[in-house]
This record gives sequence, structure tokens and C-alpha cells, in this order.
Amino acid sequence: MTILLARHLPVDQLVAVHAPLAEAEWPGTMEHIEATLPAGIPLILAPIASGETLLQRIERRGRFPDRRRRYCTSDFKRTPIERELRRYLKANPQFRGRIVNAMGIRRDESADRARRPPWQFNHRNSRAGRAWYDWLPIFDLDEAQVFDTIRAAGQTPHPVYGLGLGRCSCSFCIFGSRSDLTTAARLRPDVYARYVRLERRLGHTLSPSRKTLPEITGIEPDRASHPDSASDTIE
Repeated sequence: MTILLARHLPVDQLVAVHAPLAEAEWPGTMEHIEATLPAGIPLILAPIASGETLLQRIERRGRFPDRRRRYCTSDFKRTPIERELRRYLKANPQFRGRIVNAMGIRRDESADRARRPPWQFNHRNSRAGRAWYDWLPIFDLDEAQVFDTIRAAGQTPHPVYGLGLGRCSCSFCIFGSRSDLTTAARLRPDVYARYVRLERRLGHTLSPSRKTLPEITGIEPDRASHPDSASDTIE
């Protein structure tokens, strides 16, 4: 999406915002963003205001997010990103209160996403002199077109795609396939062990199927893994 936007829009009209997710995020994500962001586009980080991590929030709520209560998206991504966009717009009066929030969501990714309008006026954020639109620039692209665009720009996808994952989300996502969760468990055994312990402590599962992570992956966490270690890397 950023490749296409930078191709057709002036750089001084673009800003990138990333919501970092601490141990839930794949290692190397920040480095990938910085390596692929076109020159001249500012990068703003949008952490959750409380400083709480996703795992801490799950512990406090006593349950993992699910399809109806996706607070991982609303609280840790959408809300912080919208906060930073409002701040940026206020600090840059040359945009006259007009903003287009572009997101790299595609129709083919899920039935829910296929029902989303690719362009809409955002009434909730259009206040205090703001006119806010939500846009999905790559909504109609298929998977092959996405990777072709990346290659044509001389870039490489996020490293996890080369390791066999089908999507780059949180390392352990409620929508993760059996294959992706199994691969994540092998790549990040310490973080996997933390999720398994959390499932057992809460009596609630990450997967909406209500199967535990070891049931899904067939992998029991390494008892030698340090409970607080998340400083792994992808090679």
C-alpha cells in the first residue's frame, strides 16, 4: 500500500503510523518498516497510552480477545493510531483539517473484510473541524498482485512470509491458522510458553475454537523457557 501511495501522492502529504505491540509483535517489524518506508515520509509510533502490553491486558480481563470483543484491535491499534493522526493534523494546519486514513486491508483476506466499503466518510472522527475519510487503497488486489508490487519496487516482504506464514499479524493471533500458530510456536518458543501458561491460568483459550494452543500445534512448551523472556530474533 505504501509503495502505491508514494507513487501517486506527494511525499509531503503522507505520514506513516505504526502501533507497536511489544512481545506480541514479530521481531524485526520496526526494522522492516524503516527499511521500506520511502524517504521523506515521517514515521510516528502510536503505543497504547497506559503503557500496558497486550498480554497484561488479557491477564487483567481474564480472557483473550474474540470475534465479538476484539479489544486487541480497538484498544491497541485503532485507538492509538487515530489519536496520533488527530495530533498530527492539529500540528499541521496546512491540511485544513482534512485527512484520509489509508489501511492495507484487502477484500480477499476474510468474509468480514470483503463487506467493508473501500471508501467511506468517518463520522466518529469528523468533528472539531476535521473531515476524516477511511480508504482501503489495495482492497481489490489479490495476493499475487501484492507480492508482485513489492518485488517490482525492489523490496522484500516481511521476513515471516519467507518462513512459511500466511499472514503477518501478532505472532499468536486469534485468527491464526493451525499452520501459522505452529510455525510461530517453533520460531518463538519463549513467547509461546507464556501464551500457553496464560491459557492455563485463565482457563480460556486464544483460539475461538476453544482448543488450547498445544492441542492446535501439537507442541508442548519448553519447560526450560524463561517465563519472562521475549528477546528472540528471526533469522
